[in-house]
Amino acid sequence: MRRNLRLLEPRRFPLIAWAAAAPGQALAAILAVHALVWTVLPTLLYPNLPLDLIEALLYGREWQLGYDKLPPLPWWLVEIAYRIAGHDYAYYLLAQLAVVSALALIFVMARPLTGPLGALVAVLIVDGLHYLNYTSAKFNHDVIQLPFWALAGYAFHRGLRVGRMRDWILLGLAVGLSLWAKYFVVVLAAPLALFVLVDAQARQSLKTPGPYVAMAVAVLVMAPHLVWLVRNDFLPFGYAEHRAVLSRGWYDHLWHPLQFAVSQLFFLIPSLLIAAPLFIPRRKPGEPPVASLADAFDRRIVTWLAFGPLVTVLAMSAVSGRGTVAMWGYPLFLFSGVWLVLVAGRALEQMRLARIGITWAIIFTALAAAFVVNYDVLPRFDHRYRAVFFPGDALAREITDRYRAVTGRKLAYVVGTMWDGGNVAHYSPDHPRVLIDGKPERAPWINLNDLRTRGGVVVWTTGDLKVIPIEYRNIAGEASVQPSFLLKDRRGDSSVNVGWAILLPQPAYAQIRP
Repeated sequence: MRRNLRLLEPRRFPLIAWAAAAPGQALAAILAVHALVWTVLPTLLYPNLPLDLIEALLYGREWQLGYDKLPPLPWWLVEIAYRIAGHDYAYYLLAQLAVVSALALIFVMARPLTGPLGALVAVLIVDGLHYLNYTSAKFNHDVIQLPFWALAGYAFHRGLRVGRMRDWILLGLAVGLSLWAKYFVVVLAAPLALFVLVDAQARQSLKTPGPYVAMAVAVLVMAPHLVWLVRNDFLPFGYAEHRAVLSRGWYDHLWHPLQFAVSQLFFLIPSLLIAAPLFIPRRKPGEPPVASLADAFDRRIVTWLAFGPLVTVLAMSAVSGRGTVAMWGYPLFLFSGVWLVLVAGRALEQMRLARIGITWAIIFTALAAAFVVNYDVLPRFDHRYRAVFFPGDALAREITDRYRAVTGRKLAYVVGTMWDGGNVAHYSPDHPRVLIDGKPERAPWINLNDLRTRGGVVVWTTGDLKVIPIEYRNIAGEASVQPSFLLKDRRGDSSVNVGWAILLPQPAYAQIRP
């Protein structure tokens, strides 16, 4: 042991010694590296925006209180980033700001329980999740949940332990904003409320104004969107209904939660590897336990935060028998690192810290390398379709130029799918609005009379390219089909066949029907 400790003298391992002496500065450096790497990689390797961001830019520009799929907050944020920066890197940076904010809040929450060094280790453990690395490059409703869930956990613990009104207000704000991020917030709010009811010590808080203020703040923050949901017959819930696989029989009440649990355990492997030095080698007989800053109540709160939402998902799936979505795991394990540090109760001497730090660095590098391989190396050999290689800019340029050549006007409207129409809308210099799937109910902000007056195009990339798809004919059946054309993907040897038709502008009087 003495020999190993000597190998970790500051002059030989300055980074480890520096991290141990200044955990806060080490955290800042780690978060900066994280944000830089996962902003630069997609900026360099995604020549076309992914679907989540195309969708965000299509929806966000309309500034609605609600949409037909999901809550509006992430789409608003993408639109704000577009207006401020006007470059693709801003969307990837936005995703990383959400991630590092969540990690910073975990550190702040853990620090009084584990000490600054233990809090740093808790962050490193959580940062091993691919949810916060590889898949966080695509800013969406899953990513934006992270800081709000982390804030809710921090405020919930502080509210129960300290009882300051500002902590309860923060809790209400975090839960309220989580609804604007994703309806998955119920998986967070339900176990928090249950803990206050079932834990004797937590139940004492019900004698104070705090929990009621938190509920009031949450409802107040949620209110505009809740009103919109009621007025629109809870329209987005149909999307959730469509995504959740229906139960096929009694066995799905067992299989679906088991399937989700196994998938999440697999995704947790990197984090567990980072945490392994906390438990290996095992505690020797007679080795004194490390004095903990957390008492039994703290541990119960952290345990509930770490497992309550996961158990809620499993219980909901078991009761309903419905399938789950693997990406629901995004925010479920934010407090697992804090829990592991508390359970281990081991001294963070330099050798143990070095093993944790090296394991984290290997995993972080491996995830970044896998990203590079998938989007730069493999496309040269596997020829697999990747949406981020779609020729969105070329499609928009061709459609816009050809429409202008025929009509002499700017392109105002596109009728098409979220993907085809959204790419034209984003990459065209005219930035036309999109009637999604040709369905007015999916884009109620579009005035159909204005569409007919100003004209537009119909775009499709599947089926018969010489005939307008049947789903668009009610809106643009009179559109004139134009010669199709072929576009090569941004990378690789794949290509896209494009069918399109021009909906010529009609004077207002021409739209009058007898």
